[in-house]
Amino acid sequence: MKKLEIIIRPEKLEILKDILTDCGITGMMVSNIMGFGNQMGYTQQYRGTKYSVNLVSKLRIETVVKDEVVDQMIKEITTKLSSGNVGDGKVFVYPVEQAVRIRTGETGENAL
Repeated sequence: MKKLEIIIRPEKLEILKDILTDCGITGMMVSNIMGFGNQMGYTQQYRGTKYSVNLVSKLRIETVVKDEVVDQMIKEITTKLSSGNVGDGKVFVYPVEQAVRIRTGETGENAL
């Protein structure tokens, strides 16, 4: 099993949900986050004064999936969510040793 941590622009969430559904994924966690990478924020003007916004709003989506769907998911994500611009996001993949469904005690992939 693998845990995918996917950082995306907030307006891309519905597309990502469709990708996860198409790959048979039935659960995810979504967190609002702020950060910067190559995008480095932006400059705005308010009442004639310019100021820098160094942190950009993003979403972090976390899900645990079977090993065999990881490559397909990454391909779909990079194809459908890429605008070609800085700030499109990232996908991190981590190994998961064990999963347990608390309600039933199911373990491993059965707990997903």
